[in-house]
Amino acid sequence: MYAIVDIAGKQFKVTQDQIIFAPKMEGEEGASLDFDKVLLIDNDGNVEVGAPTVSGAKVSAKIIGHVKGDKVIVFKKKRRKGYKVKNGHRQQFTKIQIEGISN
Repeated sequence: MYAIVDIAGKQFKVTQDQIIFAPKMEGEEGASLDFDKVLLIDNDGNVEVGAPTVSGAKVSAKIIGHVKGDKVIVFKKKRRKGYKVKNGHRQQFTKIQIEGISN
C-alpha cells in the first residue's frame, strides 16, 4: 500500500514505516502530524485517485528530528569582466517517519 501526499507544497510517494526528508515544519521531536492532502492511494492494485484529493484519506506521521541538507554551492561568473561570486547554503529539512495510511 502506498499513497501520494502533498506535504508543505511538495508531493511524496509514501509507504508505511518510510522515513522522508520534507521541507522544515513546525513541531518538536516526537510530535504527531496528520496530512489530509492525499492525492492518490494504491491498496494492492486497487487505485483510488482524488479530484483533487481523496476524501476521508489521511496519512499520519511522526517527527524524528530537524536536520540540514547537503551544502549547495551557487557560483556566478561573467566572463572577461573579472566578476566572480561564490555563495552557498544548507537547506533546513524535517525528518519524518510515516506511521500509517488510512482512507
